[in-house]
Amino acid sequence: MTKYELKEKVQATGSYFFERDSMRFFGDTMKNYGVRSAVVDTYTQVKIDCWELYRIHPVKNWNQKSTYFRKSDFERVYPKIN
Repeated sequence: MTKYELKEKVQATGSYFFERDSMRFFGDTMKNYGVRSAVVDTYTQVKIDCWELYRIHPVKNWNQKSTYFRKSDFERVYPKIN
């Protein structure tokens, strides 16, 4: 999965995550992203197979957090924070 394929699939769900204004607000560009496979532990104690969209370099306010999308339907997944 490439970051551009992920972007296309996520936009098909109706998400605003990759909208130009949203990305500009956070100081992001597509070339600052990378994609890798991950398993995420959620608050419901369920492990979900996801695509992790990670930032290569920190952006506005030193944000370098990853975002996760479920592999089955490309909906956003929120991981449990310890």
